[in-house]
Amino acid sequence: MTVKTRFAPSPTGYLHVGGARTALFSWLFARRHGGKFILRIEDTDLERSTQESVNAILEGMTWLGLEYDEGPFYQTHRFDRYNEVIDQLLEKGLAYRCDCSRERLEKLREEQMARKLKPRYDGHCRNRNVDPDKPHVVRFRNLDEGTVVFRDLVRGTIRVSNSELDDLIIRRSDGSPTYNLTVVVDDADMGITHVIRGDDHINNTPRQINLLQALGLPVPEYAHLPMILGPDGQRLSKRHGAVSVMQYMRDGFLPEALLNYLVRLGWSHGDQEIFSVDEMVELFDLSEVNRSPSTFNTEKLLWINQHYIKRLDPAHVARLLSPHMGDLDIDPAEGPDLVKVVEAQRERAQTLAELAAISAFYYRDFDDYDPKAAKKGLRPAALEPLKLAREKLAGLDEWRREEIHAVLQAVAKALEVGFGKVGMPLRVAVTGGSPSPDLDLTMEMVGRAACLRRIDRAIEYIENAVSG
Repeated sequence: MTVKTRFAPSPTGYLHVGGARTALFSWLFARRHGGKFILRIEDTDLERSTQESVNAILEGMTWLGLEYDEGPFYQTHRFDRYNEVIDQLLEKGLAYRCDCSRERLEKLREEQMARKLKPRYDGHCRNRNVDPDKPHVVRFRNLDEGTVVFRDLVRGTIRVSNSELDDLIIRRSDGSPTYNLTVVVDDADMGITHVIRGDDHINNTPRQINLLQALGLPVPEYAHLPMILGPDGQRLSKRHGAVSVMQYMRDGFLPEALLNYLVRLGWSHGDQEIFSVDEMVELFDLSEVNRSPSTFNTEKLLWINQHYIKRLDPAHVARLLSPHMGDLDIDPAEGPDLVKVVEAQRERAQTLAELAAISAFYYRDFDDYDPKAAKKGLRPAALEPLKLAREKLAGLDEWRREEIHAVLQAVAKALEVGFGKVGMPLRVAVTGGSPSPDLDLTMEMVGRAACLRRIDRAIEYIENAVSG
C-alpha cells in the first residue's frame, strides 16, 4: 500500500500555525513512508472563501518548503462529482430530502435542551415524500443502531454509538454540498490512506466513517492531533499575537526554525530539541505524538530561531535577510557583502528583522546616537582621541582591519591611555551605538569615507555639547 496523506485547509483566512503543524505532520508521515502528500483546498464555503486566502496558504506552504506531490485540488471544481454521489445515496434510500423549516428545527433544539438531551435532528422527514422542486436539504440516513469503532493513531481506540449521531445534512438548500460529504468523496477518490488533522474534527470522524461504509468505500486510518494553546491555556488565536505563518516570515523567523518548533509541538524524540528536516523525516512517528494539548511559547521559538541564524550557511541566511534590509529602504548591494554582515552580526540577533535593524549602520548614516552609548562614549574627554584617530585613519594607504587596528593602538599609545579610551568613542561614532563585532572589522566593513564622515560628526556633536 502506498501511503497517501493530505492537507486540506479552508481558504477563509491565512495559514495559521495550527494548520502549518498539521501540514507538517502529514508531510512528514508521507515522506517517512515513501508516500505522497496532497494539497486540497476545501473552498465549499462560498461566502467566506477568498482567492486571497488561497494565495496565503500556497505562499505559506512554499515558504515552509512543504512541497506537495499532487494538487492543489479545489472542491468547487468537483461539485458535479459530489452531486453524483448524493444522487446515488438518494436512489439507494441512504439519504432523503428534508424541508423542515428553521423555526421547527430551532423549536426542536430548545425542547431537547430543556429536557437535557443532546440536540439532534429527530428524523421527521425520513419517511416523507418531499417535493424535489421545492426548497429542501438532503440528509444522510445514519444508522439507528450499533457503534462506530476506529483506532485513532494518536488517541487509541474510539467508540461512538450511532444513537448519538443524527442525520447530517449533505447538501444545503442552495444545492452546495457540505463538508462531511465532500471530504469523504475526496479522500476516497484521491486514495487517501491516512487522515492526519486537528482534534477539532474528531466528532466528524464517525459520521464520515458511516458515509464511507454506506458508499462501499475504504476507510482510511485517522490521527487527530491535540490542539495548540496560548500561554493563558486558551486555544491559540489572534489575541496571543502572530499566528499567521507569513507573519512569522515578516517578523524575521527562518522557515527551518518554525518547522523545527512546530514539530516539537506535540511530538518528541527523547530530549532532542534541534532537528534538521532530514532528521524529522527519519524519526517522525505518529505513535510518539502526545495526546495532551501543547502550549505555544514564543520565547522558545526565538531561541530556536537564533540557533538557526547562528548555525545555517551565512549565504542562505543572507538571502533571507535581504528582504528585511529592503524593508528598511536599504539596498544590500550598496555596501558591504551581506554574507559578511551576517557572519559579523548573527550572534547578536534573535530574528532577521532584528539582524537587519542592528546592521543598518553598515549601509547608511544614522539619524541619532543611542542615548546611553552617547552619554558614555561621546564625552569631552573623547575629543582628543577622536581627532587624532581621525587624522591618522585618513592617512592610511590600505583600509583593512589590520591597518585600522594598528592606528588605534598607536593613538592609545601616543595619548598614554587604555585602548578603550580610543575604541569606545570611535565605536559610538561609527555605529551610533548599535551592537557590532570587533571595531577594526566594523570600520573596515563600513568603509573609509563613511567612517571619517561619522567621526567628524561625533567631534562636532561633542564640541556642540561643550559649547552649549
